[in-house]
Amino acid sequence: MAPAISILLSSPLYAQDTPIIHDAQYYILEAQNGEQWVEDDAAVDALLAEFREGNAGNPPNIVSILIDDLGFGDMGIPELNAVRGIETPNINAFSDEAMRMVRMYTEPSCTPTRVAQMTGRLPVRMGMGDTTVDIAGFGLPGAEVTLAEVLKQAGYATSHVGKWHMGDIAESWAMNQGFDYAQHAVHQQGQLTIFNDDAIREQVSVGIQDFEEDYIVDNWFRPDPAAMATVIEGEAGGPIREIRMQPGERWDAEKYDEMNEQFQLKALSELQRLAGGDAPFFLQYWPMIPLDNTRAGRDGPESVNGGLYADKLQLLDEYLGVLFDEMETLSVAENTIVVLMGDNGHFTKYSPQSGFTPMIFRGGKGDTTEGGVRVDAFIRWPGMIEADSIVNNIIHVSDLYTTLSRMAGADAFIPRDRLVDGVDQSASILFADESKTRRDHVIIYSVASPKAIVKDQLKLNLPGAGESAILADFFDIYRDTHEKYPVSTEVGAWGGQEFQRILGRHLARKELYPDTEPARGVPYEGVENLRPETVAAVKAFLTKRAAIER
Repeated sequence: MAPAISILLSSPLYAQDTPIIHDAQYYILEAQNGEQWVEDDAAVDALLAEFREGNAGNPPNIVSILIDDLGFGDMGIPELNAVRGIETPNINAFSDEAMRMVRMYTEPSCTPTRVAQMTGRLPVRMGMGDTTVDIAGFGLPGAEVTLAEVLKQAGYATSHVGKWHMGDIAESWAMNQGFDYAQHAVHQQGQLTIFNDDAIREQVSVGIQDFEEDYIVDNWFRPDPAAMATVIEGEAGGPIREIRMQPGERWDAEKYDEMNEQFQLKALSELQRLAGGDAPFFLQYWPMIPLDNTRAGRDGPESVNGGLYADKLQLLDEYLGVLFDEMETLSVAENTIVVLMGDNGHFTKYSPQSGFTPMIFRGGKGDTTEGGVRVDAFIRWPGMIEADSIVNNIIHVSDLYTTLSRMAGADAFIPRDRLVDGVDQSASILFADESKTRRDHVIIYSVASPKAIVKDQLKLNLPGAGESAILADFFDIYRDTHEKYPVSTEVGAWGGQEFQRILGRHLARKELYPDTEPARGVPYEGVENLRPETVAAVKAFLTKRAAIER
């Protein structure tokens, strides 16, 4: 076989007819529902073919909008807006045109949720289950096959704007992970709005500049947020540059506001550019607001709530209204799938001044309670997905990878050389029929440890080593959304071992498809215009990393 052909056939992006490899529970459901799934697949194929025939032979465009740290109930329900003291008319109008995926589960924090959506895999599988704030020297491995890479193989133009937060090494950045163009922050709001100069002055973050210098001997202990790389921009295969920061310039609330405004403008210009092209497009707009932790320089809509994040959600609502209107103006709304959702629960560490505390479910960002991993989630596809509808079956964020690939006609490019956690939920969504789901459970991880299992309406908080699941805390999350009243005796006697078996099969499957490590490298390598202070910060990081081996 010629070398070029050999490489092509060994590539995970080569179109394949073999089945996608899933976790064990999928096959248990398939054994019981496989015949119906075959019928459902045929019906989905027919519906998608009908759409393409009416769309000049093209698959739908896809727009993904992923919003940071919003608990369930903060988007799409005007009555709850009124309870909260805010108004989000554009998001609410969108929800009326869309399907609410009412049992959308994410991961407990930003990075793992974004990894799961991009790769269709639990982030623990490649060591990306944690969230970092400052220079870390690792990120999403290039060997992972992102949704953008899958769609590119099917002819899509791809673009990403806004938050990314999957690593500070070049291998992990969006323009090197399947996007033709990307403009995104390297890090996240920890650097950009929590310990910037104004936030330090307002005591949002303490101990960075407000300390006694005379006895400090470790000058590298406290990160300098302005020395870290901020926003980068580039095209696939081209140069990558930091933008809107000059040597010696400080990062503050004004710079944060400017960044968010520019992300909005860039998302609009990318929408216009992509809509004017010949290819179907995949546009990701992942805003950094509503997280905005300072009073300094604040403007925009004000609410009765007055919370720091709540008011910025109203600004984001204005931004999204402009984006949705532009889709109508460009005549792409009718042939575009739009997914709008949160990435995890509220950032409760900054409650109540943020304006947000948990409403429906207990807990928030970082928690494995429902409030940490249940989010508002909507999907709109006019004429294809029933407007103002609800599906109540369990959907995990990784399912978007597989489902959107199927809707785009790109699922043949999903890799078959690894386990993919996301399952195809097309039938459930397109026919607004939760009985057509291909998932009935989620295993909820905290970083690298499984902490809870949800199956049907029951949830088990996993016991510690050596503890019996019969006596562990079970909850009926239909009856007890705040997980306060265990039904351990009622469920544990029959369900304890069954839940443990789900976990056991999952762990045994991991022995066949072992977890790997994240990619590691030199932070910011590949950015051609690093500021001198950033170069010094990287040198300090590398020295600290090398100290391990001294």
